[in-house]
Amino acid sequence: MRPFDYIRATTADELGNLTMEHEGAPLGAYDQALAAHNNGGIVIAQVKRVVAAGSLPIQQVRVPGVLVDYIVVAPDQMQTTQTLYDPAISGEIRRPGGSFRLAPWSADKVIARRAALELRAGDAVNLGFGISALVPRILLEEGLPDAVTWVIEQGAVGGVPLLDFQFGCAANAQALIPSPDQFTYFQGGGFDRSLLSFMQVDRFGNVNVSRLAVKPHVTAGVGGFVDITARARNLVFSGYFTAGGLELGFEEGELRIVKEGRARKFVADVEHVTFSGRRALAQEQQVLYITERCVLRLESDGLTVVEVAPGVDLERDVLAQSDIPLRVSPALRLMDARLFRPEPMGLSL
Repeated sequence: MRPFDYIRATTADELGNLTMEHEGAPLGAYDQALAAHNNGGIVIAQVKRVVAAGSLPIQQVRVPGVLVDYIVVAPDQMQTTQTLYDPAISGEIRRPGGSFRLAPWSADKVIARRAALELRAGDAVNLGFGISALVPRILLEEGLPDAVTWVIEQGAVGGVPLLDFQFGCAANAQALIPSPDQFTYFQGGGFDRSLLSFMQVDRFGNVNVSRLAVKPHVTAGVGGFVDITARARNLVFSGYFTAGGLELGFEEGELRIVKEGRARKFVADVEHVTFSGRRALAQEQQVLYITERCVLRLESDGLTVVEVAPGVDLERDVLAQSDIPLRVSPALRLMDARLFRPEPMGLSL
């Protein structure tokens, strides 16, 4: 049986040439179609409309018709899983800065704020799904919309990356490049830092984002994580110190752990090594782990607590809630109290 390859575009002409003027990213549609066609497969393209042969501007054709076998017309196809159509996502207009939803007050926001403190003006910053996706909204709230340039694996460069299951698209982007080309950029380590998430961290600083036996439905695999982290110079992993029933409170710039989480996230051995701490040390990558109650750095002697939240007891709330011994920096300091208050921090990069 011949393999099938399904791709998507906005417009097809009668010869099967495809343009993507309403798409949030071209992704790897050309590469997929080329691989399928050249290996005897059948390429099926879903589009919103069909136009006369020769009427598409040739500079806009992303997939030539010689690679396409069938066209399926779906005039109401969604632009993202949560968006019918927003022309700012496809770069046809620019939305006003004030139209973007800011991050509501939460512990997620506290962690994202602390991650934002690692940024430097002019950085090119890769962004991952999860808490890290809130960091662009932190910069918007702080009046720093253009302080850094976001680069995400699906192909957007610049703009404001979107949240939730719209993540992967950006509004007001500077460019939308094919995802395979974006990965070439990542694999070469051309960006300044990456903000990512973690599910587990172990004694070697290894990170797991790809497999949890108790939650297989939310761990779909590695994705682009390995490509992004392999050559990154500076890595910031964000997540909670414990999970499963964790309840937190905030009071006058301090953190209160109302109820501890049942599951510890700093463990002896991660279930899946998605990122290698030992390899990172060998390559002299700078690695930070940010949680709601402390910040840790990967050092040659092991994971080291370098900051602790105001209101948190280091021994009871940090060291005793880890399955592995953690070093404590002799220069241990308090996390910035501004992180734990709802009002903007007055951030400058």
